[in-house]
Amino acid sequence: MDISLSLPSDDDADEFLAAVAASRALHRPWIEPPDTPDRFADYLERATGGDRASFLVRHAESGALVGYVNINNIVRGAFQSGYLGYAAFGAYAGRGLMTQGLGAVLDLAFGDLGLHRVEANIQPANRRSLGLVQRLGFEKEGTSPRYLMVDGDWRDHERWALRSDTWRRPF
Repeated sequence: MDISLSLPSDDDADEFLAAVAASRALHRPWIEPPDTPDRFADYLERATGGDRASFLVRHAESGALVGYVNINNIVRGAFQSGYLGYAAFGAYAGRGLMTQGLGAVLDLAFGDLGLHRVEANIQPANRRSLGLVQRLGFEKEGTSPRYLMVDGDWRDHERWALRSDTWRRPF
């Protein structure tokens, strides 16, 4: 595998913020990742909550930051589900590394974390993100109008989900 996963920490702040700044054109208008020291500190605080699992995706050889993946709002009990948030960083976009990284996180989600289902909500015009979840076997469940506030606007999102019983690593 060309990637490794790590847990985010204070030591990652400078590299993470530099990667976000260098990736603004890739991220807009799709997401608003933490882009200041205060927002990164808030991200780390949320990352340690019991209802979230956060991972940095790194290039295996260089150790450079490729992207990040969060499983948010994990609900236990009969649901065993969470919502994905993720982003690649521009320097490594388009090389298949986020496919590997998200695949590794899905292995953990359906293995160690014991989740039954993960959901990704994606703006319909975000072709790269749609391609990523399709490569990993997600199924489209529907559309949520004006689902999430992004870049100052309520935006429609497509709902894509993957279950533990349908997960098959494609690589």
